[in-house]
Amino acid sequence: MVIVTFPDGSKKEYKETVTGMKIAEQISRGLAENAVAMKLNGKVVDLNTPLTEDSTVQILTPKDKEGMDVFRHSTAHLMAHAIHELYPYAKFTIGPVVEEGFYYDMEHDPFKPEDLDKIEQKMHEIMKKKLPIERQEITKKQAKELFKDNEYKLEMIDELDEATITVYRQGDFVDLCRGPHVPNTSIIKAFKLTKIAGAYWRADAKNKQLQRIYGISFPSKEELKQYITLREEAEKRDHRKLGRELDLFSFHDEGPGMPFLHPKGMVIWNELLAFWRELHRQAGYVEIKTPIMLSRKLWEQSGHWMNYKENMYTTVIDQMDYAIKPMNCPGGMLVYKEKIHSYKEMPLRVGEIGLVHRHELSGVLSGMFRVRCFHQDDAHLFMTPEQITEEVLGVINLADKIYGAFGLTYRLELSTRPDKSIGTDEAWEAAEAGLRKALEESGMEYKINPGDGAFYGPKIDFHLKDAIGRTWQCGTIQLDMNNPERFDLTYEGSDGKQHRPVMLHRTIYGSLERFFGVLTEHYAGKFPLWLNPVQARIVTVADRHNEYAEMIRQKYFDAGVRVELDSRAESIPKKVRESQLAKVNYTLVVGDKEQANNTVNVRTRDNEVLGEKDPQEFLDQMLGEIKDRK
Repeated sequence: MVIVTFPDGSKKEYKETVTGMKIAEQISRGLAENAVAMKLNGKVVDLNTPLTEDSTVQILTPKDKEGMDVFRHSTAHLMAHAIHELYPYAKFTIGPVVEEGFYYDMEHDPFKPEDLDKIEQKMHEIMKKKLPIERQEITKKQAKELFKDNEYKLEMIDELDEATITVYRQGDFVDLCRGPHVPNTSIIKAFKLTKIAGAYWRADAKNKQLQRIYGISFPSKEELKQYITLREEAEKRDHRKLGRELDLFSFHDEGPGMPFLHPKGMVIWNELLAFWRELHRQAGYVEIKTPIMLSRKLWEQSGHWMNYKENMYTTVIDQMDYAIKPMNCPGGMLVYKEKIHSYKEMPLRVGEIGLVHRHELSGVLSGMFRVRCFHQDDAHLFMTPEQITEEVLGVINLADKIYGAFGLTYRLELSTRPDKSIGTDEAWEAAEAGLRKALEESGMEYKINPGDGAFYGPKIDFHLKDAIGRTWQCGTIQLDMNNPERFDLTYEGSDGKQHRPVMLHRTIYGSLERFFGVLTEHYAGKFPLWLNPVQARIVTVADRHNEYAEMIRQKYFDAGVRVELDSRAESIPKKVRESQLAKVNYTLVVGDKEQANNTVNVRTRDNEVLGEKDPQEFLDQMLGEIKDRK
């Protein structure tokens, strides 16, 4: 007899041996049909695992993250099974779940795109057979015999300390794996193989290059269809592609992971900075600038030299070690220590648009989203303990204004004390209480991530949602109990004694480069008027209209509008179409009629015809739209 405790606290007594699947069947038929695994006493295991003692049980479905991980890992095995049947000479290595799906690495001749269709068809055949996926425990000797023709599996077996080895079998396919897995192949109904890539065994270029096949899977065909539609839309919005097409930025082998901003990209960049500075000035911030390279002594004091050096670029000057800064905080500490501070000055809100460098592996670089040099819109806020809630609330309100201007919604997450941390229990309780109180007073919903805070303090993260529903982690508010201690930061309190200030780190854009990339995809390159590098383009029907068109261009230019003149000897439909493809907000056509009437004929980039407009009136309309940052 065992007593099972469920997530809601309810209990049930079972007199006979029971498994996760039997429990699911007794709860409901729907749950049993969707169940993929169970969490038994906090550990994810197969559904057919028998319960031998009183236990806590949660039945997992693909709606749970752990359940989806099991589901997709089983799909990786299904793919490997199909490849095994089609290409029996393939040698499999590892097939893990990744953020968006799964992959499997194998030694095989290079695959071609058409091979993926063949593999998918075979996967469907195997899926329909409803093959049980069975866990087996064997000895190391048996495992080595089973995988004697696969040197990769033999290497992994040798590294295992366990006396017994776990394998999973489905039909005639068997794989080395800890599991768990779904009960049978028929559960994996909807999947798609997405791409082929090369990968080195153990990520070491000295080893043989393997073939990697990526895939995605879902419990239903409808979810897969939605994913494919979203993926196609995301491909259209790919900021790397749009960056080239719109002449915004580029990347070069001479500086991998280091973006080159073009003139049009600099327009957007400067508008983002101007907007940031305007709102921060209104919110009582001051701005500083600290050096890009500082001595080893400082990085030892901050802890980076011991804990982060592998990600830093270092050099030697006058027989002394220096490092290019990977973050702005230590320089900000030196500025704070330049003078004696009083509680009457608090809070101090100090911003810095700092260029930082971090060494990222070449394989993870991704356009503007993952780079080696980037600008953080940092700010360090120094305050008394009583000011924590008010200051956090101020940052949330400021972030809300900034994100709202771009049409971005977001959700908030509060991450609490991790297992490894510094500071006293009392300090952590006060810090978390301050952040939680600010979130409560903001009236916004938030999620708690237990144990996911930084080692030096709890944090609030902003997860932005773009136009097609994807989320991006950009802004953050981190309460720091490390730097004030390491740098011996103090202020004089009302009691005349020295006290440690409470310190907040915060970013809103996060990284300007990443935010630029997010906006490019969010708008699909159709930036709002105030941000767009080219806000209007005047196109002429014939050469005789050039003088009139140039007069209008100069008027708009003098008023501050970013305007171009297209007087090429091309047809009007072609010039209008090219203006729309360049995502120019307004195209102003000038011909005989417009010249005679002293007007312009206006249409939008979405081909909405606004008709004839008085140039001055339309200019005033544009200036109002720009000023309001619509």
